[in-house]
Amino acid sequence: MNIVNGDYDDVISDYKIIDCRYPYEFEGGHITGAENMYLHETILTLLRQPTKDKQIVIFHCEFSSERGPKMLRFLRSKDRELNEENYPLLNFPEIYLLDGGYKSFFNEQPKHCDPVTYRPMLHSDHSEDLRHFRVKSKSWTFGEKRRFA
Repeated sequence: MNIVNGDYDDVISDYKIIDCRYPYEFEGGHITGAENMYLHETILTLLRQPTKDKQIVIFHCEFSSERGPKMLRFLRSKDRELNEENYPLLNFPEIYLLDGGYKSFFNEQPKHCDPVTYRPMLHSDHSEDLRHFRVKSKSWTFGEKRRFA
C-alpha cells in the first residue's frame, strides 16, 4: 500500500486505516496507525469527527472479503443518510477496500505492521473469542435485509 510510504502525500491531506478484524486479531498484528473498528457503533464515530478535505478512509479485514466490505458499505450508507440534503457531497467521498486484506499486506510489507506478526481469525488459541464475537455479530446485523444474487 503506497499510501503508508507517503507516495500520495501531495494528493491527499490525511488517511485513516480502519481494521475491521476482531480485537485479538488486531492485537496480534496490525498496520501501524490503523484503528480497530469492528462494531457499527464505532464506525458511526467517524461521522461525528471533523473531516479534512481530501481525506480518505481505507477499510480492511483479514482478507477484505467479508467484514471490511460490510463496514465500508455501512459507512457509505450512513454518510449518504447524513448528507441526504447535500448529496452528492459526503463527509467521506473517497473510501477504499485494501486488496487482499491484512494477510496480503503483512506478507508484502511487514515493516509497516505493529507488532510484526499476523494472527488469523481462526487461530486455535482464540476459539472462545471467535465464538464470542460471532454471536455478537449476529445481533449486530439483526434486521438487515438479505441479498440474493
